[in-house]
Formats: sequence, C-alpha cells, structure tokens
Amino acid sequence: MANQDSHSTPFKTTCGGQALLEGILMQGPEKRAIVVRKPDGELDITEEPIQPRKGLARLPFIRGIFVFCGSMVHGMKALMYSAEVSGEEMEEEELTGLDKWVSDHFSDEKATAIIITLAAVIGIAFSVGLFILLPTALTGLIGLVWKTMPLWVRSVIEGVLKVAIFMTYLYLCSKMKEIHRVFQYHGAEHKTIYCYENGLELTVENVRRQPRHHPRCGTSFLFVVIAVSIFLSIVIFTPLEIENTFLRMALHLLMLPIIVGVTYEFNRYVGGRDGALCRALRAPGMWMQNFTTFEPDDSMIEVGIEALKRVLPEEKGVDAW
Repeated sequence: MANQDSHSTPFKTTCGGQALLEGILMQGPEKRAIVVRKPDGELDITEEPIQPRKGLARLPFIRGIFVFCGSMVHGMKALMYSAEVSGEEMEEEELTGLDKWVSDHFSDEKATAIIITLAAVIGIAFSVGLFILLPTALTGLIGLVWKTMPLWVRSVIEGVLKVAIFMTYLYLCSKMKEIHRVFQYHGAEHKTIYCYENGLELTVENVRRQPRHHPRCGTSFLFVVIAVSIFLSIVIFTPLEIENTFLRMALHLLMLPIIVGVTYEFNRYVGGRDGALCRALRAPGMWMQNFTTFEPDDSMIEVGIEALKRVLPEEKGVDAW
C-alpha cells in the first residue's frame, strides 16, 4: 500500500457497489452496471446511465436522504434481477395476494416497478422496526419493572440493545450459506475498488492482495445510523424528560431523515480522509465488516473487475471523492 494505513489509498473514488446473488452492482459517476454469473459460467452484463442529482438532492444533509432511498430502490431491483439471472428462482410460482392484484391491474413494467418499490419500503420498515423501534419498546418494558430508572440510563440501555440486535442480526446472516456467498461478493467489490484506488491494474492477482474492509461501506453507514440515533436519544430525550414509549418511538421516526442526512455527511467526511481521528471514528464500522465481508474466490473477483470497468468514467478524475 502507498500509505502507512492499510485502508488508505492515494486516490478516493466515488465508485461503489452492492453484492448480489452471484453478482455485483457497481455504480460510478455516470452509470451503473450489474454483472451476474449465470449457471453456465458466463457473465450477464447490463448497464444504465445515471441521472445527475439536481436541486435539493445536491444540498448537504439533504442529499443523503435521496442517496439512501435511491440505493434501496436500485439495490432491490438489482437483487431481484440477479436472482432471476443466476438461477436462484428456477420454479415458476403462481401469483397470489398483492402480487397477483398488481399483475392483473398493471402492465408488466409498471407491476415490476410497483413491486420493487414496495419491497424497498418493506425493507426500510423492517430495518427501522428491528434496529430502532424494537429496542425502544423493549426498554419501555424494562421501565415498567424498574419504575425509578433515570432517563439517561434508559437511553443507554436502549442504545446497548440497538447495537446488540444489529450485531446479532449480522452474525446470524453471515452463518447462512446463501448469504455467506453474497458476503463473499461483497468482499470482491471492496477489494476491486481498493485495487483501482491504489492505481494498480485490475487483475485477479492484484485485486486478491487488497483488504476486504472498506471505509465507505454500507455496513459502516448502518452502524453510524444506529450510533447517531443513540446520541440524539441521549441529548434530546433526556433533557426533555420524554418517558412515554410510544412518543419516543414516534420521535425516532420523525428524526430518521435527519439521522440519515447527518450519517451520510459523516461517512463522506471520515471515509475520504486518512487522519488518525477519522480512522478512529470509522473503526467500529470497519470492525462490523467482519460479519458482512468474506474472502472471495477468483470467479467472484472477475465479476467485481468486470463490474467496475463498466462504470469507470472516460475522463480521468471525474470519479474523485
């Protein structure tokens, strides 16, 4: 590596990606690409241009909300596509319930868009419910038994539960065979980007030598979301003496856009710098990647290389962080 920190590079790129089922979604400043390994071993490659953000979507502390929502929608779409291409859904199933109603009332294109949007909304709702609202509810139950519990203690317990639930969820996911392979592709994505940031030729040999933990990773983003939520709970709920569990849950929901906006700017700042303070601030999120990234095999690295090559801009430096 060029610098003393094994996770620092001479060049920081805005290119990033997401691991899929037997594939990788990679996004650059001008386009995104989905590369999936088909059952016959060949690569399925799709590309699409990216519409530049305008207006509010470019403003600090607001742009993060647009980036997060867009990532959820495009990520869910890519995940469903990869499942189809990789052969993970070989059997045709009869549509039932909401899927059937949407399919009967809309064209195939609109039906797919609706289903993907609903899946993204459900995904966000699940994450919010599991990592933010559930710890608040559990702490409220503890308060029914410990009636003299100080508010600052309640906030601390709530924070500890958030971190514990998040870590348990990541650990259990990493033990699932299918998810383990997805996390291997996650490692391939990180290692490929590191290779590019270090100015090395994108070959399997060069990529294999790179670290699999990356400071600008979505795992770190989710961890910081939880950390910011804990901080705001302590500095806002305690002085205002907010004890009602349902009110605390409602305020958590209202603060979520603020938390996402702050987290995006935080990650953007510490992820693009290599000073001692920034390394310390991103260290917990980096450690969390032990659960969400694993060493890929060469075929996975090939997918990462192909995906990154497809989104690199023709003009050098356009993708600088």
